[in-house]
Amino acid sequence: YLSFHLLPPLSPPLDPSLFPNPIAASLEFSRLNCPNVLHALQTISNSTPVRALITSDPYGAFHPNIPTYYYFSSGAASLAAIVHLPTLHNQWTTGFKDLPFSLVSIPGLPPIPASHMPEPILDREDPAYHGFLCFAANLARSQGIIVNTFDSLEPRAIKAITDGFCIPDSKTPLLYNIGPFIDKSFDRTGGEAECFSWLDAQPNQSVVFLSFGSQDTFSALQVREIATGLDNSGQRFLWVVRSPPPKQEHRNNKRLAALTDPDLDALLPEGFLARTRNRGLVVKSWAPQEAVLNRESVGGFVTQCGWNSILEAVCAGVPMVAWPLCAEQHMNRAVLVEDMKLAMPVEQAEDGFVSSVEVEMRVRALMESEEGRALRERSQMMRENAKAVHGQGGSSRIAFYKLTESWRR
Repeated sequence: YLSFHLLPPLSPPLDPSLFPNPIAASLEFSRLNCPNVLHALQTISNSTPVRALITSDPYGAFHPNIPTYYYFSSGAASLAAIVHLPTLHNQWTTGFKDLPFSLVSIPGLPPIPASHMPEPILDREDPAYHGFLCFAANLARSQGIIVNTFDSLEPRAIKAITDGFCIPDSKTPLLYNIGPFIDKSFDRTGGEAECFSWLDAQPNQSVVFLSFGSQDTFSALQVREIATGLDNSGQRFLWVVRSPPPKQEHRNNKRLAALTDPDLDALLPEGFLARTRNRGLVVKSWAPQEAVLNRESVGGFVTQCGWNSILEAVCAGVPMVAWPLCAEQHMNRAVLVEDMKLAMPVEQAEDGFVSSVEVEMRVRALMESEEGRALRERSQMMRENAKAVHGQGGSSRIAFYKLTESWRR
């Protein structure tokens, strides 16, 4: 059964406005709550034997008598980058943002431009950077790390971690790769019926699906470029369009803009909806992504490379166009394209902008070219691998058994 223990509020309350970004504020909230978590653990263990603590808390409330395991919701490549951060910190004399075109070498990953490292660790002066250094140290001292991935999806990164190359100065915790875990539920209503009925009327593997997650939005200019590229491509498409951010607003306010549905007539090029009505559907703000990807008519996915989106596409066997926007997504793209070979990349300007010509070319290539066909075949193979890992003798099932056995001991 489940028992919930409420932590007391912080006193004084944390003021997010005192921090340069939400991630830094969240990390400080975590750090300040460590004593409360330890007190709760002590209270629970006084009456009930505690076999293990599973946490995602970067600061980690380590109890001397309770083994601590981390649940890492992203992939092994991101994990390799984080646990290797202390080594990179000692190797580099400046922040990654200050040498954007230098290549960063992380065991188990392709070389990555410094500017493509995860956003919270680009600036050494950012409090979030030091929070991630602490996170890396706590991951290294844990009893084990539970990862939302599976062995055949990221063999190179997994091997680099387990062989000790990412944490060269201490013992590496055991990895338990028990994914993929995907939330198949959704609680939004309104657009999915139209979405599904339209998809089911299209030929098999004929539709390219464009959806870019819930964290960032495109400028109005970028939305129009995407529309022009789709118009010129001649391909069938299902496109989730979200409201652009208000002009001159800070990135943090993009999330606020996304709360309102876009005005498609004002946002899209004149005549776009009429010209494409027989081969395209534009959905406002949201679509049930996992369910859409598993429709037989969907043959390609233009994605921002968030880990959940990658796993959903892998499990559906859908090849991708990789268009990273923020966080660790540029790093995910490198692994997705170069190691997994499940996607082709878009070419982006230095500020991240993608032209309509590039959109047109990549969408056509994904759906029509020999490279797209090869990606589709490999995606279908990886889909079968993902289906097998939780079955009898599957790698994720075995990893989960080993994890639970470690608690018995």
